[in-house]
Amino acid sequence: MNESNTTRKRQRKDRQESDGEDTNSFEEGNNTSISNKKRKELKGIITSWMLLEEQEKCDQDEQNKATCEEKQLLEANHKKKTRTMVEYYSNIQDYYTEIEETDRMKRKKSRAIAGAVAVSAASNGLASKGIGDAKQGSGGQHRRLWVKDRDKEWWDECNRPDYPEEEFKQAFRMSKGTFDMICDELHSFIAKEDTTLRNAIPVKQRVAVCIWRLATGEPLRLVSKRFGLGISTCHKLVLEVCSAIRNVLMPKYLQWPDEDRLKKVKKDFESISGIPNVVGSMYTTHIPIIAPKISVAAYFNKRHTERNQKTSYSITVQGVVDPKGVFADVCIGWPGSMPDDQVLEKSALYQRANGGLLKDVWVVGSSGYPLMDWVLVPYTQQHLTWTQHAFNEKIGEIQKVAKDAFARLKGRWSCLQKRTEVKLQDLPVVLGACCVLHNICERRKEELDPKLKIELVDDEMVPEVALRSVNSMKARDAIAHNLLHHCHAGTGFL
Repeated sequence: MNESNTTRKRQRKDRQESDGEDTNSFEEGNNTSISNKKRKELKGIITSWMLLEEQEKCDQDEQNKATCEEKQLLEANHKKKTRTMVEYYSNIQDYYTEIEETDRMKRKKSRAIAGAVAVSAASNGLASKGIGDAKQGSGGQHRRLWVKDRDKEWWDECNRPDYPEEEFKQAFRMSKGTFDMICDELHSFIAKEDTTLRNAIPVKQRVAVCIWRLATGEPLRLVSKRFGLGISTCHKLVLEVCSAIRNVLMPKYLQWPDEDRLKKVKKDFESISGIPNVVGSMYTTHIPIIAPKISVAAYFNKRHTERNQKTSYSITVQGVVDPKGVFADVCIGWPGSMPDDQVLEKSALYQRANGGLLKDVWVVGSSGYPLMDWVLVPYTQQHLTWTQHAFNEKIGEIQKVAKDAFARLKGRWSCLQKRTEVKLQDLPVVLGACCVLHNICERRKEELDPKLKIELVDDEMVPEVALRSVNSMKARDAIAHNLLHHCHAGTGFL
């Protein structure tokens, strides 16, 4: 009996142990299954992350490639446009050269014919008068051609020593002293001698005709009546005096500053804005012209036409001025359809800069110019930072110097505000003379009548390639940072 109980107890114990082993085995298997499942999930997450990273890298490469291709396309188009414009302007120059040569031959032939007629008339006159002329030979020479007698009362009045200074200045935009100085400088180049046919026009009257025409922009028929001269004579005088001003006075009064002068220019600009190493303020304006007979599209000014609702044609004048508003460099005559950055690329200033003559200095321009190693322009992107706003505020003060100078130029010489009768090929000479006369008046502190002041309106277009140098971008950022943190800028927003 006891053995039977012992046997049953042992069997129950064996069954319990067997059940315990089965339970442990099941738990271990269950844990292994859960671990494998987590491992698979983690592996899937890692794989997905790697795929996303690889996809993002591919997208970035494609975007960089597209950006590079777009940049290359823009640069190719820019070079193509520039090359086309250069070829086009070269053809225009050849055309004008051919016209000038033809006109020169015509004038030469006309003078020869006129001379032959004059000699013939003189011979006939002598033959008809005979001995009477011989008797008067020692007494004086007589005119052989008829000359119209014109009224010169207005000019004779202005030329009197006691003529009021204010009225003279109002008429000629300068004092008598400045006018006389110009006459003295040009005398040996424009003076003519009396002939047997007529007396030469005095130097003062020659200069006065030119300056009056430039100052008022009056039509030649009115200038002719005012000075008692023929219309063609007035036109010829304007071109002769303008040419003499460009050839004689421009080398003296419109030149890039030397090293000593540049130091003062830098100092003055830095006192205005706080920006160091600025040697000039640059601006480009448009001069209206009559529609040319050839290449009309090149001179068509689309922006002025859209704003004024009137078809406009123009040529450009690019200038760099010092802190006093005196021109140090000008580029004149490029067609009005060209944007500011292309006009800059055609200028002698650009060539000098490429030759290293503007190293480590800045010429400040508007947003119409590209940022280059020597051209400093404002920030143009949207959502500017406080530092960028402050920089634009200060660079605007320098830009205002050039804009005000051009406003005085156009206000003083009203011929620049209206379409002129001067031929297109002669306009650069006339415009260059206006710039030289502007410099003379500015240097001699000739005040401009407030009634003559005008407001300039010239549209600015951001260039296709606005950034030409990464180094200049970093330099501009450094200047902007220094301006703000040295309290030179940002006051306009306080």
